[in-house]
Amino acid sequence: MRHFGHLPDEVRANLFHREPGEFTVDSPPGTLAVALGATLYCPATRPRLAEDILKQAGRGVVSMVLCLEDSIDDAEVPGAEENLVRQFAELAGLAGPAGSAGSAESVGLAGSAGSVASSGRSGRGPDTPLPLLFIRVRTPEQIPDLVTRLGAGVRLLSGFVLPKFTEERGAAFLEALMSAESPQVTEALGGRRLYAMPVLESPELMHRETRTETLSGIGRIVDKYRERVLALRLGVTDLCSAYGLRRAPDMTAYDVQMIASVIADVVNMLGRADGTGFTITGPVWEYFKPHERMFKPQLRISPFSSGRAESLRTALIEHHMDGLLREIELDRANGLQGKTCIHPTHVAPVHALSVVSHEEFSDAVDILEPQRGGGGVLRSSYTNKMNEVKPHRAWAERTLRRAEVFGVAREDVSFVELLAASLGT
Repeated sequence: MRHFGHLPDEVRANLFHREPGEFTVDSPPGTLAVALGATLYCPATRPRLAEDILKQAGRGVVSMVLCLEDSIDDAEVPGAEENLVRQFAELAGLAGPAGSAGSAESVGLAGSAGSVASSGRSGRGPDTPLPLLFIRVRTPEQIPDLVTRLGAGVRLLSGFVLPKFTEERGAAFLEALMSAESPQVTEALGGRRLYAMPVLESPELMHRETRTETLSGIGRIVDKYRERVLALRLGVTDLCSAYGLRRAPDMTAYDVQMIASVIADVVNMLGRADGTGFTITGPVWEYFKPHERMFKPQLRISPFSSGRAESLRTALIEHHMDGLLREIELDRANGLQGKTCIHPTHVAPVHALSVVSHEEFSDAVDILEPQRGGGGVLRSSYTNKMNEVKPHRAWAERTLRRAEVFGVAREDVSFVELLAASLGT
């Protein structure tokens, strides 16, 4: 699979200086962690879940979480589990042996309406690869039970999302993941392992007196199972619930100081760039329909001043996507990659802003030139900033990893063109 693979070849050629690279579930975990991008959550109760997955794959989604936890009622869990097993069997029948969408073209999927709500093109086809699929469970016991019940369909599974993760709860979840991989399951998986994505959302993280020890404990357990932990996810909605908080659509998670302090401490202790850290994903954006606006829009006019981009700006503002775009930028500035998404309209903005700009790429390449291994300072090729080789090295390495999976935009292409192409506007 590849990001922006749903776009026609000629469109990608016009957008990218270096096109996004291909990756598979067998790619190195460091690559997959960055490639997750906008991870779309979906309740496991959806009656046409297999078709929904194929539809979203055709629109550029490369990772999905099928949720058995907070997105469904407690009483719905048994039925949701049965639905998951049934839908995986259906999906396995539709998918080809390499995990492509098989006969998805004949499924007859209807796109959503609206200039922002629809990508404008489905991208479906016989070779459309399936997204990386994860199941969000409630209890450790569900993991081996579901792996067994999925049967041959387990080959379509990439792993599990582990809720309310702490050292004590995490050990039980991760041991359950290990025990679920019998020789038969390993054979069905083609020899690969299932990944875990812990969600950091327990009240102990919000409470100042317990936060440091809680993070230390999480660090101990994820380091012990490092080869299984693909990424750490931030559960901001649950964190807010500890104090009855909820950010408005005019505000980002970083405007809520209680949340901002948690994000800072999580990155500080678990996201270091010295080889000990993990990929940490951005928090969910909860809004997808227009709300009454209190503050002025956060999108400048000038980037949208040509062609049909003005109408795109208007649509983004009407749907409060300007707040989402700002939060995505703040995610990256604070050391987070990718984002949890609860609506398909959020996917294109996340991916458009994940593409490495030509300027970022030029800086990263200059910094990592072998002859500059001894350090020093140089003027950027854009002649607008200082690049200091040693302090900026980790940033440059992270930027080139992102470039591998999201590509590098052409010099004259901004996020506006990338977003417009993704949305089909």
